[in-house]
Amino acid sequence: MTVKRRRWRGHAATYAVFAFVAVFFGVPLLWLLSLSIRTPAEVFTASLNFLPREPTLHNYSAVLGSGRFQGYLFNSLRLTLIGATGAMLAAAPAAFAASRLDFRGRRFFLIGVLSLQMISPLVIMIPLYRYFVTVGLLDSYISTSFVYIAILVPLATWMLKGFFDGIPKELDEAALVDGCNRFQAFYRVILPVSVPGVAAAFVLVAILAWGEFIVPFILLSRPAMQPVSVGILSFQGTFAQTATQILAAGAVLAMIPAVAVFIALQRFIIAALTSGAVKG
Repeated sequence: MTVKRRRWRGHAATYAVFAFVAVFFGVPLLWLLSLSIRTPAEVFTASLNFLPREPTLHNYSAVLGSGRFQGYLFNSLRLTLIGATGAMLAAAPAAFAASRLDFRGRRFFLIGVLSLQMISPLVIMIPLYRYFVTVGLLDSYISTSFVYIAILVPLATWMLKGFFDGIPKELDEAALVDGCNRFQAFYRVILPVSVPGVAAAFVLVAILAWGEFIVPFILLSRPAMQPVSVGILSFQGTFAQTATQILAAGAVLAMIPAVAVFIALQRFIIAALTSGAVKG
């Protein structure tokens, strides 16, 4: 009975933590959704009801009919694809080297990569902005994409290293015996085998890139170049009297692509994260 009681208490504590996290993150999202379907009069009332009395989709039609939202989505898609693809191209060889090669400073390299992931982009953006002003790289998709790549590489490296660690080293040795060098063994043998893990890492870093705000907000000042995470702020000036519900509708629409991709691929992503690419 004591063992069962301990297990029950452990499960109860786990579910309590999950419930707290769900409420902590879920309530603001529900409130955002509620604001997005409110009329201007209901936004500024003191009512705390989640369900508005007169729900309306006018806010969504106003955002979609502005003519700029589609451009913001395209800008986000472009920056996301370039940033996520570049991060994977840079992280894959680094992760393979960290997984397979026993080089000097390997431990410090991994600690350094993890430390870079802990640094907020806000810490480096001011000096980076001044540097970009000096060299004339502001309002450039190329320079902004490189910053995206630099921010995403640490996480992608750690994730891919975990996938590569799950692949038997005998595959590398067999490829080397067949005449491949180390790099050929990597892209001819290891990469094809680790496609599920690489795809899962790509989706996750792409979702992070989609929601990036600080980098484009500081480096892209032209409205026509801004992604949706920054562009929706312009609706506050366009709809001065109805800014709150319009911004809420724009935020909901901006979240839909990332949420839809994650929901569609969640089984694939979770399976890759929990089991690795291949088990020996």
